[in-house]
Amino acid sequence: MRSDRPLLLRSAPTQRFRTAFLSLLGLLTPPLTGGAPLLAATSLSRAHAAQPTLGSVQLTFTVDDPSVYVNGLPTQLSAPARLISGRTMLPLRETAALLGQPLPGSGAQVQLARLSIDTRLNTAALNGAAQPAGTVATFAGVLYVSVRTLADALNANLSADDAGRTFTLTALRDGGNPLIPQARFSTDKNVYAPGERVVYTEYPFDPDGADITARRWTGRQDVYFQPGTYTVTLTVTNSRGLQSQPFTRTIRVEGSPVDTPLTYALKYAQPGDAFPDPHVLNYPSALVTPQAGPSYPLLFSDSPEIPDQNGILYQDSVTGRARLLGYHLNGLGRTARLYVLARNLESRPVEVRSERLGETAPTRLESILGQVTLLEYFASASSAALALAPGQTAAVYASPTLKPGSGVNVMQDLSTSGRVELTFVMLEDTLPPTPQVTQQLPYLKSDGRHVRGTFPDAVRTLRVTLSALPTRLIIGDGRVDPALTGTDALTGQGVRLSGNYGVLYDLEVNGAAGTAVALSPRGGLYRGAMNIQDGPITQTIKLPRTGNALKPDEPVLLWRAQSDRLNIDFVPSSGSNLPISLVFYRTRLADGPSGVTKTYQP
Repeated sequence: MRSDRPLLLRSAPTQRFRTAFLSLLGLLTPPLTGGAPLLAATSLSRAHAAQPTLGSVQLTFTVDDPSVYVNGLPTQLSAPARLISGRTMLPLRETAALLGQPLPGSGAQVQLARLSIDTRLNTAALNGAAQPAGTVATFAGVLYVSVRTLADALNANLSADDAGRTFTLTALRDGGNPLIPQARFSTDKNVYAPGERVVYTEYPFDPDGADITARRWTGRQDVYFQPGTYTVTLTVTNSRGLQSQPFTRTIRVEGSPVDTPLTYALKYAQPGDAFPDPHVLNYPSALVTPQAGPSYPLLFSDSPEIPDQNGILYQDSVTGRARLLGYHLNGLGRTARLYVLARNLESRPVEVRSERLGETAPTRLESILGQVTLLEYFASASSAALALAPGQTAAVYASPTLKPGSGVNVMQDLSTSGRVELTFVMLEDTLPPTPQVTQQLPYLKSDGRHVRGTFPDAVRTLRVTLSALPTRLIIGDGRVDPALTGTDALTGQGVRLSGNYGVLYDLEVNGAAGTAVALSPRGGLYRGAMNIQDGPITQTIKLPRTGNALKPDEPVLLWRAQSDRLNIDFVPSSGSNLPISLVFYRTRLADGPSGVTKTYQP
């Protein structure tokens, strides 16, 4: 009769010594606690199996006890070792994972090293030789395999204590596939304080020098604020499409905090990153001083926002500089285009120059209309011009073709050398925007929900001198920052521009060196952009970097000022919600742990 207790026990400790040894290991190794992602049993085992450390994997387990040790480190089995029909059995899949052994196969056939298993019939063959009945068994829905058979399949050493209930299985690590790439990375430490930055250094490679084309991380965070033990795993793919085995390391977080989420973000967050600040709405308002400066009108066309017929959306005349902002969706039921037509009203030739132009079209995603337009607007630098003879009309803007339901957002700064009539027109794509066509178009009525009109003084020049921080500057609330008022030139009625969409805020911040500025959305979804001038640096910032800014207590970092004077150009983004706050923080940190900044970024 075959027994699963080894005939030869190599260096098997007594039960008393084994119990004391395992207890000591439990004291020396901290328990698995802490925040997500918490270490799972197989994750810890794969971590040690994946790292190029010891050549063997040693698994120590006790019958009916889910606690096991992998190379001396504790973890848990969801299905513990069991004694089934006189045989000591281990769960096949969990054990293979703990030992870092692959389980190739398809259907009911599974291969573990030299052992072939039929999971449907619960039979096994070792090097083609059938194994005795009972070698494979299913218990509580889990497939178990005899530990003796596992040892034979892996050419492993198996030993047990005197009582025959605690076993140690020592197997060589799997050699792996020599063709696949190898994932590798390290961290600057193994143990971190809560709030301490984790510096990752990646060094994956391919055996044949093929390019690493993709990386997939799980569990990676640049900082952990809760004590505990965490796993971080990297898988890479090469240019041939071959994927590596997961490579995992463990990180322990303990001790006194180095940084809070807020102080960490002020040190390390990138422009466009959101960070938590539950006190943001309690900060006092900054003292803002309006300044006289060059300004010009805004011609705003947003009503009817969804025209359902060909027609004139808005029209007015300007001399000199003006800003145009059009925001419309195609409701005609057929393809159409939005035009802005300029007609020379002078008895002499007039030049119309486009100084800046930002556009988003076509798109069905309303939330991106304003952001892309602002990014294009701040990036534009050309100064194209049209020469118009007396009475001549030409398009200063023509949108791409818009499918039904698709939208367009355009913001354009113009300068004219004389009086020019500007007309926003929505036309089906088969009609040209000629004077003959436009003269027959109706003036479309306002939809009663959105705004159109001409608004003087569309540039607000503001000055702020920072003192006590944090502080905030509110934009677009209609009270602290009043709404612009103007006139609908088609009806003569006064109109109010809630949110000040299209208004350029020219903000100069003094005393800015050593501070950070962030955007806090107060009205809901916000996606936009801002232009920064910090000494010799000029930069347009996408806000946020990905997704939408949604919560007032999760501001989005805009910039860390290096110069004492910081200039910010801000235009409220079409399609987003107002108001917003610009929040200013002090970034110079006191001495001590929170004053330490890790600068290495591999």
